[in-house]
Amino acid sequence: MKYTSTRNRSISCTFEEAICSGYAPDGGLFVPEELPKITSQMLKSWSSLSYPDLVCEVIRKFISVEEISDIELKQICINSFVSGFLEQQESTSDTIPLKKIGSSYIVELFHGPTFCFKDFGMRALVNILSFFATKRQKNITLIVSTTGDTGPAAVQAVSDAANPHLRLLVHFPLGQISSFQRKQLTTVDSSCVQVATFEGGGDDMDAPIKHMLSSSTNENHLCGVNSYNIGRPLVQMVHFIYTYLRVVEKVGLEPGDQNTLVDIILPTGAMGNIAGGYMAKKMGLPIGKLCAGVNINDISHRVIESGQFYKSDRMEKTLSDAINIQVPYNFERLLYYLTGEDNNLVAQWMSIMEDTTKLDLDDSWHNKLKQDFMSARITDDEMCAAMTKVYDELNYCIDPHTAVAVAAANKLGYDLYDANYDKSIYAILSTASPCKFEESVTTAIGATKWNEYIKSEFPKRATSILNKDEIEPVLYHWPDGESLEQVQMKWEELAQSLVAKFSK
Repeated sequence: MKYTSTRNRSISCTFEEAICSGYAPDGGLFVPEELPKITSQMLKSWSSLSYPDLVCEVIRKFISVEEISDIELKQICINSFVSGFLEQQESTSDTIPLKKIGSSYIVELFHGPTFCFKDFGMRALVNILSFFATKRQKNITLIVSTTGDTGPAAVQAVSDAANPHLRLLVHFPLGQISSFQRKQLTTVDSSCVQVATFEGGGDDMDAPIKHMLSSSTNENHLCGVNSYNIGRPLVQMVHFIYTYLRVVEKVGLEPGDQNTLVDIILPTGAMGNIAGGYMAKKMGLPIGKLCAGVNINDISHRVIESGQFYKSDRMEKTLSDAINIQVPYNFERLLYYLTGEDNNLVAQWMSIMEDTTKLDLDDSWHNKLKQDFMSARITDDEMCAAMTKVYDELNYCIDPHTAVAVAAANKLGYDLYDANYDKSIYAILSTASPCKFEESVTTAIGATKWNEYIKSEFPKRATSILNKDEIEPVLYHWPDGESLEQVQMKWEELAQSLVAKFSK
């Protein structure tokens, strides 16, 4: 299996080269040169597998045995999803529990070490990078910017890997993540992890990081581990396959029946998760609509509804901060597969977007996009109402991002509260635990109900994080009167100086 760029098919590289780079050399995103097919027979054989074993089976199709042997891949999956994962779970023995809540199947993707779905893609990615770093005896500095969940997942994965060849520089926007998420970052005392915060919006560090990665050298190798790295959507596609298999099992259907599709609704930010689902669908997984629930930072909703992929003037503060995104980089992968892998058209579109911050899809491409995707824009008030209604009527506590997905599902016609709803089979991806969002959950359901949740469901491991002392992160300041481009240049210099300290 070789990898190419969404913008240039002449680029061809190994899995190791793609995953250790982050972005493709032309600024595009890496994708497999060819997507393998998922057949009905495969789905039937996979239906009895545990999640770690399913990961091995699926990602084996994307990695040659010459790069990672079967035995080595098996160990990577064990390190990712058994060691430090299953053994830490308190309330379930399932890696991904599936619960019937109202008319929906809620897929709990938050039982990993950092209580978030990012643990799935990140742990496998970091362990694969650790494998290659050891194999080559090469130091790799991982760089990440987080809107709340990616950073803690990266910190935990790097800490668990305990590889002296791996270092991590993680950034978060000041005042725009929950206090719990911040403590997941600032309570880590490790010589291989450096935390910084910046006075900007959730994706304002993306440009400095992309520029740093483009100038990386073999002696000072940098690797981005946000979801533009192909390793993330490759692994995240597996929980779409697992969700499909568990749902059809629950409803008593045969896996692989293309006449019975499962719709999936999920909270959507940088689109890495939905990109993994779309790749699985293109491979033959029988899923129907992929439905994006977005908050008022709604570029993903606007492009699905109107064909206008326009960057907004500013990032809006919300109660669902982890999906506060102005330009989701994985939309480029969606366009690549939407166009039948037309890299020339994607390159043309991305050039327009980078030059003008605006891209208009014509009616034919917009209509094609709407064949596979739906979306809904959810305000904080609507999110709070959904969280309260699910708690009061269904006796189930959800986090603000899952609440965005629940509100979106109802806006799109999936009636969660009608026990007799039978228009479609659907699942909602619950991407984080409520334990991470005291401020937002309390705003929605009130202090009394939050205290009920603490007494009955709050994880013990989460309590231990709250009791730790914080270490002050490095601050990237935004002086008054300076433009975003000006401060990004200064932030990049600061980030480079922090990377240099790892080598001393």
